[in-house]
Parts: sequence; C-alpha cells; structure tokens
Amino acid sequence: MKEVVMTSEGLKKLQEELEYLKTEGRDQAAEKIRIARGFGDLSENSEYDEAKNDQAMLEARIAELEVQLKNVRVLDESELSSEHVHVGSKVRIADANGKEYNYAIAGATEADPFHGKISDESPVGKAIIGLRVGETGEAVLPNGTIVNYTVLEISK
Repeated sequence: MKEVVMTSEGLKKLQEELEYLKTEGRDQAAEKIRIARGFGDLSENSEYDEAKNDQAMLEARIAELEVQLKNVRVLDESELSSEHVHVGSKVRIADANGKEYNYAIAGATEADPFHGKISDESPVGKAIIGLRVGETGEAVLPNGTIVNYTVLEISK
C-alpha cells in the first residue's frame, strides 16, 4: 500500500476510530449476534445474517484502518511553507469566472469536501498541488469538464 499522508489531527482521529471499533464496536456486534441467535433456526434467521454481515464490515474497517496506520506519514507542521500548495496548505483559489473557493488540502484519508477539506488526489487538488500564488492549474472534473483554477492565497 502507498504512503498515507495526514496531519497529526487526522492521525489522532484515525487512532480514536480504531480504538472505538476494536472495543465498543466489537462488543456491540457480538451483542447483536447473541440476540439474533435467540430468534431460532439460524438457517432462516435474517437478523442473524444481518448481524454477521455487520460484524464482517466492522472487521474489514478495522483491517483497513490498521493498514493505513502502518503506512502513515504525519506532516511536520513546522516544515510546511506557504510558498507553494501542498498537503496541509490552506488555499484561496478562483475559477476562470472569478468565483472564489477556500480549501484545506488534505491527504485522501482526511478529505471532507463538505467541510472544505479536499484531497491532494482529487481533480482540483491535483491541479493546484505545487502551484504558487498567481499560477493556474487545469482540473478535469468527473463529468469531463475542464476548469482552470488560479491560486490567490496560500497559508498554513
């Protein structure tokens, strides 16, 4: 698996989620299975099947988090500059029509577009990574539209 880049805040959230899933999450899954077993014949017990599927999804998420944590590289905030766009940057960009957007550039695991955190692997993130203030990058959006974004401001 490739290296997972994230902030110390993102690492803490991932570690907290993993701990929760391994403790309370597993306990809740086991309890659902125990209750479902009480409903009778397991071969025709949809509650039991659902509880086992939920448990499998929980274990898959735990495994995914463990792999991510083994390959994590935490950004050293003191080494970040505001000369060019990189993971950890906060940027103000504008499209060709002058509409402005404010984003924080995050690693893929921390991305949350609804809260202004876009991934460095997203179309817009890829287009502006490495740019300096005043430079323009071209993004190919999922619908095939090409949009040019100009970097107006970079901060930590």
